[in-house]
Amino acid sequence: MKQACMVLFITLSFSAISDIRSVHCPLGCPSLNIENNDVVFNHTYALSNNPTTKFADWVAYEVNVLNFGDSPGRDWGNDPLIDDDESLEEPDYKGAFKELKTDRGHQAPLASFAGHRNWRELNYLSNITPQKSALNQGAWVELESAIRSAVSYRQSLFVITGTLYAEGQAKLPSADETHMVPASFFKVIYDLKGNSASFLFDQDLQKSAAYCDQQVTNAIMNLKIPYLMPIFNDSVALMTRLGCETTTPLP
Repeated sequence: MKQACMVLFITLSFSAISDIRSVHCPLGCPSLNIENNDVVFNHTYALSNNPTTKFADWVAYEVNVLNFGDSPGRDWGNDPLIDDDESLEEPDYKGAFKELKTDRGHQAPLASFAGHRNWRELNYLSNITPQKSALNQGAWVELESAIRSAVSYRQSLFVITGTLYAEGQAKLPSADETHMVPASFFKVIYDLKGNSASFLFDQDLQKSAAYCDQQVTNAIMNLKIPYLMPIFNDSVALMTRLGCETTTPLP
């Protein structure tokens, strides 16, 4: 296991002694009960890499207008802080679109960091998951765009996004390592006061599906993903800010 800038978590939930904060997760980073996960703090995001699935269980980052810019393109590579055998490599994705209709889906989006000097970190394969094209090019990217539209100077938003698993998901046809393809994905968007909006996305979501329809309550999110912080509060104002019109708390 590589040693630089890695933190190992073996706790399931937040407590006074396990609360880890960074610029990427200022109210506290998620924790995991998976002993072999590597938690890596890069310049643009923090993530917890799962060597069993070969993908990040969660990625945390700030959406700040100062990091926006013109897209610099894709330049895939492996995170130097993660052992090569603990995440997939570029050849593992060969043929995935043809057979499974999956893209290389960013967890922390490149578009939110296109102007950052360390934008190449967004193309590390530890930040990538196999994501059905209909989802990646539909509701997922539309929510990411809505988040960028919702921020302004000194009014950043923060995101924790990640993967969920179920039996029966097809494997990448060219991958030569054991792995698990996510069955669904989540995003929690929040501000420094803990106001939040949470979303769950099924891997097979239709491209025409609206991201607002994928909202869930903070209580549901905590049941499905117990290692997320319990201090978030459902916020109608934040949901409206993201373009999801509602006058009542989420059902």
